[in-house]
Amino acid sequence: MRPATRVAGQGLSPIRRMSLDAPADTVDLGLGEPGWPAPDAGPRAAVAAPSLGYGPNTSDPALVRAVAGYASSPAHDVAPEQVMVTAGSQAALFALFQAWVEPGSTVLVPDPGFVAYPTLARMCGATPVGYPLTADGDLDAEALVAALGEQPHTSMVVLNHPANPTGGLASTQALSRVAEACAERGQLLVSDEVYAELWVDRRPASLRDVSAAGVVLGSMSKAFAAPGLRIGWALGDPEVLAPARLVHNAMTTAPARLSQAAALGLLLAADEVLPAAREEIRVRWETVDRVAPEFLTSGHRLLGDGHQNPMSRTVTRAGFYLWLALPEPLGRAACADPAGTEAVALRLRDEAGVTTIPGTAFGPRGAGFLRVSLGGPVDVLEEGLRRLAPWWEE
Repeated sequence: MRPATRVAGQGLSPIRRMSLDAPADTVDLGLGEPGWPAPDAGPRAAVAAPSLGYGPNTSDPALVRAVAGYASSPAHDVAPEQVMVTAGSQAALFALFQAWVEPGSTVLVPDPGFVAYPTLARMCGATPVGYPLTADGDLDAEALVAALGEQPHTSMVVLNHPANPTGGLASTQALSRVAEACAERGQLLVSDEVYAELWVDRRPASLRDVSAAGVVLGSMSKAFAAPGLRIGWALGDPEVLAPARLVHNAMTTAPARLSQAAALGLLLAADEVLPAAREEIRVRWETVDRVAPEFLTSGHRLLGDGHQNPMSRTVTRAGFYLWLALPEPLGRAACADPAGTEAVALRLRDEAGVTTIPGTAFGPRGAGFLRVSLGGPVDVLEEGLRRLAPWWEE
């Protein structure tokens, strides 16, 4: 027997692979997961759940209404029929890809970008094509629109902001430009905004601030510190969501009832939960500033023979990822060899005792960079930064 061609060539995520065979005393700054305690509102609501039945395929109506209320703003009201609750935002992505991406088409994804996007495109028989970000890792609307012009058979465009791995943002002007271009071409725009509530200085823009078109993704996993619930959602036109609902129902019937109850409890307590989460993020960015301030300024630099890192980094302090340029001479070696960035990450893991994620895990434009997760416990973050800092000394 042979597995289906749709999974041929798929392997373990580079993010997970970095933790395999790691030394026992390694500090893990790789996995993007909140390290602060889950709010009490979730477990309390789960314990009080009245039923363990399947529930409706469309999920608990009370949860759907709560998501709609949470996602609404003075500028844009979200109706319950515009909400698809899913088994995590990953399930929302899978359902949308399966419903809308045609075999043989193109899916435009950020490069560097979250590893799931190209994988999901390939599983649909489509070709992922990376579009570049700005020098600071933000959405570059003109570069994306240019990529649209070069790829006439595009079936989906994926945005991610605050971005994983760069932490970059999208301005309202950039979002408006991209939404307009996708609407003109009849291409589905999916805006992955699962880190949107984790900000320090200012609230990031949302696609919903500028356009009712496209689909916006959210999740309980990040700001609500509840990745184990596996509850996410997609917001969009009911006609766009309808085929994705069929896919999701075939996958899971509905999200787990206890998880739905916990998610409802957290959403009802959002006015307390979200400011507390933002305080956790502020503390972590301040830890970087205190322990390794050079990491907040390491960016665009020459790497020999005039070669430059693909992007610099002006830190906006949203989300919990530090996009860290490798120092000389490590950066020069990493950019000269396609496997060089991963080799440096493995060396830092085994010699410095810190697990990070090589930038090339997120696309070829990630060469010469590491993704450092700030999301874990503060004491673990501080120890990991102290171990890494000597490698960046001039």
